[in-house]
Amino acid sequence: MSKPITDKKQQVTYLKERLEIFLEVLDALDPETAELEDIDRLIQMMDDLEDKMEQFNAREQ
Repeated sequence: MSKPITDKKQQVTYLKERLEIFLEVLDALDPETAELEDIDRLIQMMDDLEDKMEQFNAREQ
């Protein structure tokens, strides 16, 4: 397991990278052929990103 990211700059970089991955997946998704599982995966990615932001915020205190 990797050690927690505590440096603010590294945290922002990590979040930007994860958001970029999300945007790439979203951009590649064809609305005409998207399945429920595809939408569920996008929602899970956003939930994971939100969880990570909360973890980072909690470390600042």
